Amino acid sequence: MRIDLHTHTNASDGTDTPTELMRNAAAAGLDVVAVTDHDTTDAWREAAAALPDGMTLIRGMEMSCEGRDERGRPVAVHLLAYLFDPDHADLAAERRRLRTERATRIRAMATRMADAGLPIDPQQVLADAGPSAGRPHLAQALIRAGVVASTDEAFAGPLSARSPYFVDKVDTPLEDAVAMIAAAGGVSVLAHARAATRGRLMAVEQIRELAGAGLGGLEVDHPEHGEQDRALLTRVARDHDLIVTGSSDYHGRNKTVELGRCTTAPGQLDAIVARASGVGVLVGGAPDAAGRI
Repeated sequence: MRIDLHTHTNASDGTDTPTELMRNAAAAGLDVVAVTDHDTTDAWREAAAALPDGMTLIRGMEMSCEGRDERGRPVAVHLLAYLFDPDHADLAAERRRLRTERATRIRAMATRMADAGLPIDPQQVLADAGPSAGRPHLAQALIRAGVVASTDEAFAGPLSARSPYFVDKVDTPLEDAVAMIAAAGGVSVLAHARAATRGRLMAVEQIRELAGAGLGGLEVDHPEHGEQDRALLTRVARDHDLIVTGSSDYHGRNKTVELGRCTTAPGQLDAIVARASGVGVLVGGAPDAAGRI
């Protein structure tokens, strides 16, 4: 069984529509796919309606959070949330706040670029991005304007934290996010915690603390994790009885990573499903596949 628990659609910063993602997941030979867009559940309904017969859909989200590094400094961290109740009041309110933060940040960065003479229209960037705006949308605007040649070049230059155009945003404290997801009946899994190319890494000690505060698992097998990273996270997961997942972090054309690049063992998915009480899994062809959202 091939299980990919971390993918994105154009509801956030992927390029596939939810329908295209389901089609591409089937073509890639996946049996189970999770839709985990940034700070939004907007793709859930269309993905469920387009679910191929026999394929299982795990409804999720990737939440923008703040942790700390080894020196106690704030660091951006992403937390995957699976099978939570999307109508849970606290979590729904936090999703709305995070999307507002995203839009405010991208508008501010685009405005700084425009003020500096770059051919960027802040309003157009936001219109193209939709409700879950992120730096990848600004990267695409920079590519279209001929400022950079690729997403990697954009993130290494004008979108980097060292850039004069960079604007920070206020993310959810990790401990609060873990608690919210649990209260909404979901299971939290720390995403790509050792992806060093993204910036400073969160402290391993904080991962251990979160394990005692309700964290469900660790995304161990990820395209941006080396063998030492995977070994470290595996040890932490074993020490604290955490679920271990593997995922592609697929973004369509925005990243050169194919669906199913890294996968999750069936028993680990079973553990997620057993712990969740928010929403159930959906199976293509079942009577409630498109209706029980």
